[in-house]
Amino acid sequence: MKTKVLIVDDSALIRQLLSDILSSDPELEVVGSAMDPIAARDKILRLQPDVITLDIEMPRMDGLTFLEKLMRAHPMPVVMVSSVTERGCAATLRALELGATDFVTKPRLDIQNGTLQLAQEIVDKVKGAARARPRAARTPAPPAERPAPAPAPALSFRATHKVVAIGASTGGTEAIRAILEEMPADAPGIVMVQHMPEKFTTSFAQRLDSLSRIHVSEARDGDRIQPGRALLAPGNRHLEVRRSGAEYRVRVYTAEPVNRHRPSVDVLFASCARELGANAVGVILTGMGADGARELLSMHQAGAHTIAQDEETCVVFGMPKEAIAAGGAAEVLPLDHIPRAILRAAS
Repeated sequence: MKTKVLIVDDSALIRQLLSDILSSDPELEVVGSAMDPIAARDKILRLQPDVITLDIEMPRMDGLTFLEKLMRAHPMPVVMVSSVTERGCAATLRALELGATDFVTKPRLDIQNGTLQLAQEIVDKVKGAARARPRAARTPAPPAERPAPAPAPALSFRATHKVVAIGASTGGTEAIRAILEEMPADAPGIVMVQHMPEKFTTSFAQRLDSLSRIHVSEARDGDRIQPGRALLAPGNRHLEVRRSGAEYRVRVYTAEPVNRHRPSVDVLFASCARELGANAVGVILTGMGADGARELLSMHQAGAHTIAQDEETCVVFGMPKEAIAAGGAAEVLPLDHIPRAILRAAS
């Protein structure tokens, strides 16, 4: 049975391009399109799509308002169509908080050719969304109202002691947020890869920093890994760990994609197996594909403690499933159990 897709975008050109791209795949069927959320609402009820592609800036009702209403009333897989601007990045991250499964970016120049060049990515993300577990919208509590996490064990870290490496893809922005919000101020140093384009990682790191007790930033080449700090791989650049004397630092660099990704979780995890051995904790979270699965096993074999997110709490049980099947996960845990497991393994 084909996956039914509804396209919601105020641009007639984008609607046509997305329709042509998605219709070219034998597993997908575009059942309709709408120029704004008001028109989309009726078509959702009538056409019963499996996945919606949704623009952010539209007349009569913006995409974020519509998404929030939709995810509260009838959670379903949604792929956002976003612009690569500062405002667009912030809106896209908010859409992911509200329950969107994934996003694709609109080209800013030569829209027709630029969109066609993204055809495979668009198809892959819509097909991935069809397999995703939709979830209701999340409204973050203001900091003053956010409940304090359960007390963490007393931890004492040295700069060359445990390092936590986290890899994620589809659904990972919210999974990473959930973990970092529970980390105490003296948490072990953390390095992270989230599959995300340039500019989006900058906004994502800033968002995490505003919600966490630890300091979160986009990694720069040579940054030191230290307690109370989390470093996020920049979009379109690989991140790996290197020993530097008595310290651990990160290397940020450009090279060919690995597992079709740059940054790649495999690149990060391979460096942790090589440089950290038993001084690492590896965590693989929700995401499509198999990036990170092979090298999580390498970390496990090198003595690291390894954790995979369980199927029930994953948006897409792809990367963790592959890691578990490969024998790389020492523990398989629901998302809300992972922060405590990290602290226990790192103590």
